[in-house]
Amino acid sequence: MITVIGVRFKKAGKIYYFNPGELNIKKGDFVIVETARGIEFGECVVGIKELKEGEIVAPLKNVIRKATEEDINLNIENKSKEEEALRICLEKIKAHDLRMKLIDVEYTFDNNKVIFYFTADGRVDFRELVKDLASIFRTRIELRQIGVRDEAKMTGGLGPCGRSLCCSTFLGEFAPVSIKMAKEQNLSLNPTKISGICGRLMCCLNYEQETYEGIRKRLPKVGSIVNTPYGKGEVVSSSVVKEAVKVKVTLKEGEDDIKAVGINELTLISGSFEDVINDVDIKELEKQIEDPSIIKELFKEN
Repeated sequence: MITVIGVRFKKAGKIYYFNPGELNIKKGDFVIVETARGIEFGECVVGIKELKEGEIVAPLKNVIRKATEEDINLNIENKSKEEEALRICLEKIKAHDLRMKLIDVEYTFDNNKVIFYFTADGRVDFRELVKDLASIFRTRIELRQIGVRDEAKMTGGLGPCGRSLCCSTFLGEFAPVSIKMAKEQNLSLNPTKISGICGRLMCCLNYEQETYEGIRKRLPKVGSIVNTPYGKGEVVSSSVVKEAVKVKVTLKEGEDDIKAVGINELTLISGSFEDVINDVDIKELEKQIEDPSIIKELFKEN
């Protein structure tokens, strides 16, 4: 087992593990650590704990020290310089007539590098822009192209639900989403209804996916014959959300009736369960989509 702490460098950013050494670091403490980018200022969000070696990305870097008052003030000063750097870079992008959208600027704690995050439809030749920025800031310049999901995470905003974006408030990493998830949750494949402000499938689809998969494994398909408290009958419709099916049963009077039955109250006689969507189902679904290019764009990772 290896002793570590979890450090985050941005709000809702990814958590990275570091070796605290002999330092008594608690959750909420600010720390100075060594990273691949250089010396960085971060916040401890996971207190001292032990992890298996396989859970750690090697090599494990050390915590240099707890952040002092001077370190905290320097970090605040760096943040204040980022706004001016953003303004200057925007002017230079306009001067060079580059087709790119500047999203954010970040100074490393030791001021050895300034990182400019941007989006663009394709590759951008920004060599002259880097030269201009290097002559102004007199430090290393890095221009990093990001995807639309990262852009939404950095800029923030409100989702279709009316709440602040999950990615900009608490999601440390993006989980992959797929057309399979949308289908298993019986969602319309209308991009305007299931996409976030980034133009990709909403991240919240992942939150209930495991629950949907579990219910579908116990949900009889339409046409299956089941035994219910009302007698034997045929499933005519099903609802994952209600965890129930509607069954056509024959009453003693010889008349047919539709009864709602919970999946825990029935047993399958013949037929099958919904189970998970397989690759064959996905291919058949894609054939039904009017404009496949829109759906492919919607389900891109970035």
